[in-house]
Amino acid sequence: MSKENISSRRKFLLTSVRAAGLATIGALVWSSMLEESVANSLILRPPGALPEEDFLKSCIKCGLCVSACPYDTLKLAAPGDHKPMGTPFFDARDIPCYMCTDIPCVPVCPTGALDELSVTTDGELDINIARMGVAVIDSDACIAFWGIQCDACHRACPLIGEAIKLEYDQNKRTGKHAYLKPVVVNDVCTGCGMCEHACITEKASITIIPREVVLGKAGNHYVKGWDEKDQQRVKDAHGGTTTTEISKRSALDGLNDETDLY
Repeated sequence: MSKENISSRRKFLLTSVRAAGLATIGALVWSSMLEESVANSLILRPPGALPEEDFLKSCIKCGLCVSACPYDTLKLAAPGDHKPMGTPFFDARDIPCYMCTDIPCVPVCPTGALDELSVTTDGELDINIARMGVAVIDSDACIAFWGIQCDACHRACPLIGEAIKLEYDQNKRTGKHAYLKPVVVNDVCTGCGMCEHACITEKASITIIPREVVLGKAGNHYVKGWDEKDQQRVKDAHGGTTTTEISKRSALDGLNDETDLY
């Protein structure tokens, strides 16, 4: 075989190997990008963000909200962040939302992914009704629950005395000291993250988590009879009655019938 044929064969083999290598690397990169694009249920979004599924459909990853934020709170997800790439988010432990009264990040959104109406009261922007998440306290790690005086989260809260209240309780171990336990009021908490940012424990003992992840929902089967607003919540609900053998008799007869106990 001539030297020219051998050289051509080597070039062909090298080219084939390189092409296969590049294809493999490309597949790995693409796979990584797909993993990054999967929605993370614990992402904290800017004020006014639509529910996560709708937000991802509406957000065009333009970055205008990030540019408008005066505190560098918002970031655009990049490879390695394990969040849908190019979407805005914030890390409360690092930099919380500082509750700008004019909420500059929301009006600049061109698609409505950040819904201005959801943070508007009587025609005026109102950051206090934002619901970016809700604070959750780990009572085992929070030193206030140990009896050590700390109210860092309470003092850091921009809605002080409203979103986080202090509950006084007797310290039965000493008999003469009191616990000052922080309690989060879910309906008021905006999820700004100032409490998490201010927490003095090595790993924050109060954490902001998306509301849809951590909060329960009673449904229309139950209602607060003493709350007129809650009555409105279920005004269109349809009720029904479940009948069993024991319910056909009076309550007293049912209780006295020993056969129903087994």
